[in-house]
Amino acid sequence: MPNFDQHPAGNFVWFELSTSDQSAAKQFYSSLLGWESQDMPMGPDMLYTMLRLNGRDTAGAYTMKAEERQMGIPPNWLMYISVDNADATVAAILEHGGNPMSPAFDVPNVGRMAVIQDPAGAVFAIFQPGHHNGVRVYAEPGAFCWVDLQTPDRDRAARFYGSVFGWEFTLGKDNDPNGYLHIKNHGEFIGGLPPSRHLTPNVPPHWLAYIQSANCEAQTAKAAQLGAKVLVPTMAIEGTGNFSVVADPQGAVFALYTPIH
Repeated sequence: MPNFDQHPAGNFVWFELSTSDQSAAKQFYSSLLGWESQDMPMGPDMLYTMLRLNGRDTAGAYTMKAEERQMGIPPNWLMYISVDNADATVAAILEHGGNPMSPAFDVPNVGRMAVIQDPAGAVFAIFQPGHHNGVRVYAEPGAFCWVDLQTPDRDRAARFYGSVFGWEFTLGKDNDPNGYLHIKNHGEFIGGLPPSRHLTPNVPPHWLAYIQSANCEAQTAKAAQLGAKVLVPTMAIEGTGNFSVVADPQGAVFALYTPIH
């Protein structure tokens, strides 16, 4: 059982939706996943939505700024990685070729964070917990359970993330150097890097979050009925489970995954 009071440094601890229509997004994820929502003021004319599964924090959401939309940034899910010291991590990121999009900054009564681009351009965030420790539920139906880094240069990514977060990278059971590469943090599998041959052409490097599903095929069909776009129909991963990739009605992309038990 994970310790939700103290996530290990290097683990994914928060998932945040930046959307063009906050109220429509709340309705979609509530209908699809049963998430409850609670809006909290976050400055003038801005609300932050806490998304919960059976009362347990699982994600957050907010309306993206007009200037972000003008820059062509689409609605998206942002993954947060837990760190012991945000400022020291920003310094390490700079040293190893990453690009902090801002210095580390405090989120009052929450923690300290920074948004980062890795050397290939994939965006993620780091989070030094304060009064908020991150997700309170993981790897059960309706909660996040895995992340993939879609990037064309896996060796470069492994060097960067290994140096900054101490992650280890291991091949699958078949030891195929061109196969799926697993990410381990403190001995625990937390994500992976698909082979470059599986990448969608012309899609920039990015992190993709997986939400566990009791029935991937049925839930993917339901997502489509609710206005989502199915980017990858339900597919089997041999010996592992089924997954699909979906863009919500506003365009934020995530995956659904049903493990084989």
